[in-house]
Amino acid sequence: MNIDLENLTIAKARKALGDGEFSALDLARSYLAEIEKKDKDIHAYLEVFSDVEEQAKEADKKIKSGNKGALLGIPMAIKDNILIKDRKVSSASKILENYVAPYDATAIEKLKEAGAIFLGRVNMDEFAMGASTENSAFGVTKNPCDLSRVSGGSSGGAAAAVSANMALVALGSDTGGSVRQPASFCGVIGFKPTYGSVSRYGLMAMGSSLDVIGVLAKNIKDVETVFSVIKGKDSFDSTSIDVSLEYPVKKKNKIADLTDFIKEVGQGGVDKAVMENYAKSMQKFKSLGYEIVKLKTNISALRYALATYYIIMPAEVSTNLARFDSIRYGFYKDGKGNLISDYKETRGAGFGKEARRRILLGTYVLSAGYYDAYYGKATAVRGLIKKTFSDIFKEVDFVATPTAPTPAFKIGEKTSDPVQMYLADIFTVTANMAGIPAISLPSGFAEVDGKKLPIGFQLMVPSTEDGSLFKTVEDFMLK
Repeated sequence: MNIDLENLTIAKARKALGDGEFSALDLARSYLAEIEKKDKDIHAYLEVFSDVEEQAKEADKKIKSGNKGALLGIPMAIKDNILIKDRKVSSASKILENYVAPYDATAIEKLKEAGAIFLGRVNMDEFAMGASTENSAFGVTKNPCDLSRVSGGSSGGAAAAVSANMALVALGSDTGGSVRQPASFCGVIGFKPTYGSVSRYGLMAMGSSLDVIGVLAKNIKDVETVFSVIKGKDSFDSTSIDVSLEYPVKKKNKIADLTDFIKEVGQGGVDKAVMENYAKSMQKFKSLGYEIVKLKTNISALRYALATYYIIMPAEVSTNLARFDSIRYGFYKDGKGNLISDYKETRGAGFGKEARRRILLGTYVLSAGYYDAYYGKATAVRGLIKKTFSDIFKEVDFVATPTAPTPAFKIGEKTSDPVQMYLADIFTVTANMAGIPAISLPSGFAEVDGKKLPIGFQLMVPSTEDGSLFKTVEDFMLK
């Protein structure tokens, strides 16, 4: 059956399924065919589940019986750090190769209740550490827009799968931009909700005070639909909160213009096409009746967001990854000596270079004599960043920046220079540091080497006002 996957949305698919235009099995087979045709070149999937057709047949039975689950029959891709019971989950790390999840993440449990079909687990940077998916132990995911370029990271597999019509929607995780930046590179929407609005139970921890499960899709209504299913307070996650999708209607929406700040923190590294796209996007909002505002608030604390992030995040990585010791499960390498040598050999060979780098850095900033100088100061600056955003949102309703300083870069271009790679997060980490919702939406293209590379535009709003993003983005993308 010929289904137009390029223009398909959840709403269109649910209507067609209900009207009998096609079955859930037809839809699942269409996506499996796209995966078969394209993924040998892109490598978005680490595993396509063997029971996809069985899941679809079960969905068809429920549809015929009158079940109207919000995601019934909808094929999804799941990032390889979100647990699905009795399925492999590795965080794209050799140290967890062939590990099988013993339970469902809360988000997965909710998706199952809503009737979603899981196509497979998609590639990522190891333990979500990276901006290019080049840090996966199982190979890089290529950008569907240009196979010589990265798909972004760490949710590069999820973004590539949606972009290439190999999944209708996907779940990723966002610690410092890991949903939004690959969405920008691949030309799709990437949504990072308010911290705590989606339970982290069953999400493999990287930076526990920063991590949040997010959504990637082509259509803003699809993002909203999936988020409405997975959000909510959870007894298994003490940091989880309830967030309403309702929001107050404002007489005149105000958006902060950060052009000068972007140029300052970018230090000449922001691509010309990205700056031009930012200016055009701001003008588009102005034409839609939004007021563009030059901030009076002192935002100097935001200059230190990236440096602060790269102290706090590795510290939490060091703590969270200490559990992977080879003793109880996962990869094991015999040290041929004693327990300590086993431990060193296993972690040395089981973790990739970037994971080892961040574990060492995090251990250093938490060590005696350095804790106050680094981690203590970073925590204080994080407080200033949160306060700054609180002050900003007294002036405006939205903050806008580019999602990333450049379009997708070449595979291998930045692997030898970690600092250059980290700079890809310069505009996205602020939302994670403050715990506020942010979204990247496709807003144009850059012509590079004869290829049209997508550019993303990022909007941020106050904590728990996730709903205000959906209506605003819908206005922007429809005009």
